[in-house]
Amino acid sequence: MPIRIIVHSKDVENITGYMPRTARKLLQTIRNVFGKPKSALVTVREFCMYTGIEEELVKDFLRY
Repeated sequence: MPIRIIVHSKDVENITGYMPRTARKLLQTIRNVFGKPKSALVTVREFCMYTGIEEELVKDFLRY
């Protein structure tokens, strides 16, 4: 099964335990840090660089 490279707010909720609004705000903050437009997608790599969570842990989680 292919691994997704995009992190959605629902993924952030499941990985971090954040509430939906907080998960969306975190993704928006990551977009701002990386200079992306409001509607741009956040990659696993960007999410991991910002949060400090290891990429392999996130990828393992996204397989399910």
